[in-house]
Amino acid sequence: MAKQKEKTNRSSKPNPEDDFRFKPDNAYIKYTSLGFQMIATILLGVYGGIYLDEYFEMSFPAFTAGLALFSVIASMYLAIKELIK
Repeated sequence: MAKQKEKTNRSSKPNPEDDFRFKPDNAYIKYTSLGFQMIATILLGVYGGIYLDEYFEMSFPAFTAGLALFSVIASMYLAIKELIK
C-alpha cells in the first residue's frame, strides 16, 4: 500500500493570527517603551545639567534649565518620529 500524502489546508494568504504585528500586546509594549524612553531622555538631561551646574559651581542652574528644555524637545522629536513609522 502506498502512503497517501496528507493534504495541508494552507492558502497562499498569511494568517493574520500567526503574524506578530496583529497581536494587541505588541502595540501596548511599543507605546510603553516609548514612554520609558521619553522619561529616560528627560531624566538624563536634568541630571546631566545638575552635574554640570555643580561642577562649574553656578549660582543659577543654567545648565539644568537648558539641558532639561533640550531633553524635553529631543524626547518629543524622537516620540513623533517613532509614531510616524
